[in-house]
Amino acid sequence: MRVDLATQAFDWPVRLMGEVTSITLGGTPSTIVPTFWGGSVRWMASGDVNLRHVWEVEGRITEHGLSSSNATLVDPPAVAVGLAGQGRTRGTVALVHVKLCTNQSIALVKGNGVATDTKYLFHNLDARYEELRARSSGGGRGGLSRSILAQVPVAVPPLPEQRRIAEILDTLDEAIRKTEQVIAKLQQMKQGLLHDLLTRGIDDNGELRDPAQHPEPFKDSPLGRIPRGWAVLMLGERLEGIDAGKSPSLDDTPANADEWGILKVSAVRPDGFRSEENKVVRDLRHSNKAYEVHDGDLLMTRANTYELVGLTCLVNSPQRQLLLCDKTLRLRVSAGTNTAFVFHASQMGYVRRQIETNATGSSGSMKNISQRVIRQLLFPFPQWEEQKSIVAALDAHDRQLDAERENALKLRTLKHGLMDDLLTGRVRVPVPEDAAA
Repeated sequence: MRVDLATQAFDWPVRLMGEVTSITLGGTPSTIVPTFWGGSVRWMASGDVNLRHVWEVEGRITEHGLSSSNATLVDPPAVAVGLAGQGRTRGTVALVHVKLCTNQSIALVKGNGVATDTKYLFHNLDARYEELRARSSGGGRGGLSRSILAQVPVAVPPLPEQRRIAEILDTLDEAIRKTEQVIAKLQQMKQGLLHDLLTRGIDDNGELRDPAQHPEPFKDSPLGRIPRGWAVLMLGERLEGIDAGKSPSLDDTPANADEWGILKVSAVRPDGFRSEENKVVRDLRHSNKAYEVHDGDLLMTRANTYELVGLTCLVNSPQRQLLLCDKTLRLRVSAGTNTAFVFHASQMGYVRRQIETNATGSSGSMKNISQRVIRQLLFPFPQWEEQKSIVAALDAHDRQLDAERENALKLRTLKHGLMDDLLTGRVRVPVPEDAAA
């Protein structure tokens, strides 16, 4: 998001950053002098600006390295600004909460405490990422500098109002951070739950079987120890068929809602199905409705990188008129077998190892897996009711995960709206009359 200075509140003065802040550049001690490195002085590298809030960094230099370079220790809080790089680092800002120095590709900016508050400055610059990149010298390969940053205009409401704005946005940042922590924990739990359900299963009482207390319900199999009532079968024994589409030469433009499109292999992602990853079909001779994907379809990539070949996903609420390409296969699961169960089982290590072992191709960036190999993949198959119970347990966890993701999205949307309102003065925040300036 970019804050438009033209919409600032009429009574907020606009000052140049060089007038109301201190800007400290960093440096890197010589890497060929061992005594410069491995000390107790925190030294921030360029990638650390992506942390957003910096409480610790891995880099360490010695006092000797500090005095022998342009690196300068700066007390917190400070705003770290990425100065260089073609990726997202240039123009990215982070709030630094510890005393440290940086390399030469980061500037540490501090408000002067009279006209500008450092935390307010962090949120102000964070909202102006694209503007900062546009101010870079040298075009796409250019960078920011102290002189460029010094010329960046900053709206400076009264200091108490700056601090109140920062407090409000800090509160939302903390809520977002905590929600992201919950999401990360749920994702980690999902992997453990998936492993337990696909190796131990659920007994008649709705509980995970315990191989330690009751080893007798388990047996050895080509896939390892599994419940005794499960069968290990080739996937082809539970498929009605495999559909493969075509990939004519098309422009790399996605189809509109009323157009036909052919999926790209990137539509099948580890985090789910992506309808937008398609190419529009102008010639309707290529629009074979038999290859249109539908809600609930199980797709598998036939060709991809070593890590992604054989990746599966369940199609969820797809855009209409999207067709399979020759690298995305649709697995049509037989009646009596739960399609979602096959999807979950396909993510297990005992299936992935079979795929990676049998993938062919000399290219390091693209591997292939044949329909014959897919049909010969060994899968565990519980009885129908247990398949449904396993899927239900995973679905319940996914609903919790989706709810937290939706909550995080709402918080980010709220924050972006508040940044636009508060940092432009469109909405003024109440400040107690006795607030210290």
